[in-house]
Amino acid sequence: MLVDSHCHLDFPELSGKLPAVLEAMAANRVTHALCISVNLPHLPRVMQIAADHANLFASAGVHPDYEDTPDPTVADLVALAAGPKVVAVGETGLDYYRLTGDLSWQRERFRRHIRAAREAAKPLVVHTRAAADDTLAIMREERASEAGGVMHCFTETWEVAAAAMDLGFHISFSGIVTFKNASALKEVARRVPLERMLIETDSPYLAPVPFRGKTNQPAYVRHVAEEIARLKGIAVEEAGAATSANFFRLFGVPRDAA
Repeated sequence: MLVDSHCHLDFPELSGKLPAVLEAMAANRVTHALCISVNLPHLPRVMQIAADHANLFASAGVHPDYEDTPDPTVADLVALAAGPKVVAVGETGLDYYRLTGDLSWQRERFRRHIRAAREAAKPLVVHTRAAADDTLAIMREERASEAGGVMHCFTETWEVAAAAMDLGFHISFSGIVTFKNASALKEVARRVPLERMLIETDSPYLAPVPFRGKTNQPAYVRHVAEEIARLKGIAVEEAGAATSANFFRLFGVPRDAA
């Protein structure tokens, strides 16, 4: 059993061929997937995908890269988090890589998401890029540990991973961990305890080896699990079982939802 803890099935690269995507998931024993929201205008289609398929789930939130988009209040996010099959708030966080200048709006958006997750009692899906210090500082200040969650598509140092785990967060590895030039990230994956780990595709992006450069899809999370197993010297079945159990526990998803 494998679970893709972070994908974007509503994006045009995948939404037009969803039956084939789901068939490939089944063929690769990927039993569940979490479809992640990135903005409010497209949230209805994320929620509809989850509603239409017993083994798919949704999050509600606005990605830090989306500057010119409706910004939800805490109350908005709490209401959205109560929606059918919505199991998380996000993805949210900070990204100083793609955007520059005064990013105070990004930090305030992140704070609102954390407050909403605490109020809604739903875990957070956190995105951080080139902003680890501020991300962790805001998580501490806003008591993100009361909500818990996951640092998705993790590419930071062991020190950042350890700090996030101290706040009760899981660390999720994507196809990047399979890249030959990701030696530092591979070492982080070796050190993160299996009981605090998730795996994901972030599809349609970041396809793992041997599909690097191609459109990613949830079925390919198998290759992430295989790399984690190789790095830890365990069977891929053990890596899959542990990361799946972590997913079900963190997001409150029933194992028999399929």
